[in-house]
Amino acid sequence: MAEPLRSHPSTRVSIQTQDFDLSTEVAALRASDPRVGAVCSFIGTVRDRNAAAASKVGDIRSMELEHYPGMTEKAIEAMVDAAMQRFDIFNARVVHRVGLLQPLDQIVLVAVSSAHRGESFQACEFLMDYLKTQAPFWKKEATAEGARWVDARVSDDVALARWGLKSANSPDV
Repeated sequence: MAEPLRSHPSTRVSIQTQDFDLSTEVAALRASDPRVGAVCSFIGTVRDRNAAAASKVGDIRSMELEHYPGMTEKAIEAMVDAAMQRFDIFNARVVHRVGLLQPLDQIVLVAVSSAHRGESFQACEFLMDYLKTQAPFWKKEATAEGARWVDARVSDDVALARWGLKSANSPDV
């Protein structure tokens, strides 16, 4: 039996304004690949507060995400390639929304297929840690006090060190 082809890169990463459907994305990830025994997925949603205002309920009224078209997709594609090399996975899908989002909206999906659950879980976490700490997104948070643009990347040296990665802001040692 011939081995199914890995997905074309353009089907692995999508930056979009419209919402996504988990069941549709997972079905596409599994389509025609009888080797798949596990799919791990993560969905991130917009919270109504940020880390600085964790004690204030309803602090975030909306969030607007921007990216550099082409550059963001290329950066995420490179990390998907790294996950494909690092873990025994068959495929991965990353969908990240941009534009104006409200609390409770879905913002990101990472889904990974493999023969066994362990590799899928690890690759999914690896990709999500990358997205949260390194992917080039910028966000504007709207609160009762007004709106401000912030770098969407969160410094998490522990998460990056787990994968042998350095923060873009870390000095070379």
